[in-house]
Amino acid sequence: MKEQRQATRYNDLSSVTGRFAPSPTGPLHAGSLVAALGSYLFAKRDGGRWLLRIEDLDTPRVVPGCVDDILRTLEALGFGWDDEIVFQSRRAGAYQAALERLTAGGSVYPCGCSRAEIARASSAPHDGDDEVPYPGTCRRGLPPGKPARAWRVRVGSEPVRFRDAVMGERAYDLAAACGDFVVRRADRIFAYQLAVVVDDEWQGVNQVVRGVDLLGSTPRQIHLQRLLGFPVPEYAHLPLVTAPGGGKLSKRDSAVSLATGRQLSDEGGALLAAALAFLGQPIPADAARLPGRELLARAVAAFDPALIPRTGGAFPT
Repeated sequence: MKEQRQATRYNDLSSVTGRFAPSPTGPLHAGSLVAALGSYLFAKRDGGRWLLRIEDLDTPRVVPGCVDDILRTLEALGFGWDDEIVFQSRRAGAYQAALERLTAGGSVYPCGCSRAEIARASSAPHDGDDEVPYPGTCRRGLPPGKPARAWRVRVGSEPVRFRDAVMGERAYDLAAACGDFVVRRADRIFAYQLAVVVDDEWQGVNQVVRGVDLLGSTPRQIHLQRLLGFPVPEYAHLPLVTAPGGGKLSKRDSAVSLATGRQLSDEGGALLAAALAFLGQPIPADAARLPGRELLARAVAAFDPALIPRTGGAFPT
């Protein structure tokens, strides 16, 4: 795999710019393929650009070899991206600058609480990912003798509202759902929410298409975009590929690369056809025999977002 140079900032916001942003904590699997395909179809339907970003900021969770697996698999399936690849691990300076802007505006503050302390202090109900809303312990200053561990951004009392292109109108009360949330973690790694917002603005991304498991992240990112004076992209959240038993696909379920045991040059068309079927899209009769690039071109021409289901399920085989 040839070395990729750092991308330059893209300033033309008059056309659609979408992106696929996998984390190399595992190989490319069926759920990743659906997200890649969905984001590609949305962007290319409008003649837009499709970017690739590797979200490797959480370095302790990065699995060696997964970046190469992701890139090789995408290429073998016929995907092509429109600029150099961006690696979040090389962008810490940009995230620090954003944190300093938020600090100067009084929007963030240091927090000395551990997860255990937050769990003990909060009696509020929490959502399905077991997140406990932050009770605001350090909002007015660190308690005496307690050093700063993380940095949190203040949330407001008004719901964050947006229209999702697949899931429809949404409204989230961030104070009840999560409270003031972390933008730099106790291990000094910048949080996903801040990094994504900074990178999307820098790359000119104005269309974000991803799995519905990230729907709850969107109001947090919109909140940060507004605080930083960034434009808010259009959002579309796709149904999730579920495990054989019907539950959420786990790392164990998705640990095998799509490329394992397959010749993607021969079988890639069938995989893309299965992903199209999952997204409710029409499939050419000869899809399994088509080269990936040709099948993708036909899929873009026939793409209809209104056909995407709101509920997920097993990946077609």
